Amino acid sequence: MSKIACVITELFEDVEYTDPAKAFKEAGHEVVTIEKQKGNTVTGKQGNESVTIDQSIDDVKPEDFDALFIPGGFSPDQLRADERFVHFAKHFMDEKKPVFAICHGPQLLITAKSLEGRTATGFTSIAVDMEYAGVTYKDEEVVVCGNQLVTSRQPDDIPAFNREALKLLG
Repeated sequence: MSKIACVITELFEDVEYTDPAKAFKEAGHEVVTIEKQKGNTVTGKQGNESVTIDQSIDDVKPEDFDALFIPGGFSPDQLRADERFVHFAKHFMDEKKPVFAICHGPQLLITAKSLEGRTATGFTSIAVDMEYAGVTYKDEEVVVCGNQLVTSRQPDDIPAFNREALKLLG
């Protein structure tokens, strides 16, 4: 089964972490949460969920993971201000490993300059950002690009997001 890196920090969209993480784990995959500090507890923007961080970004290597998961909310915008997370995410895109980004998740990939020439989706407020980054933006519940990148727009799209992410993980 796959070892999935999940980059996450404060104000993530609660269900955009919990629902996919649960689906991945139920399918037998391992989900490792990564933030600035191991042991930190981060809280979702709805205040319904808290996550204790498994690993510090300084203590992990992208080579040790099979896939990357980027939940939405305000988390990806905060993470993209930190070059460590940008380089970490870029590795997965460059190495053609599976990447799952929902809602505002693609913001981290925009900063990593990894979306040019791709077809993807994201929350409506970042559609223009994605287009400026060279993305063919689709307003659809889930978009799979290159048998590698799975993107969705919002919490309502989670069932389709999970389905396509699990298909890629095999």
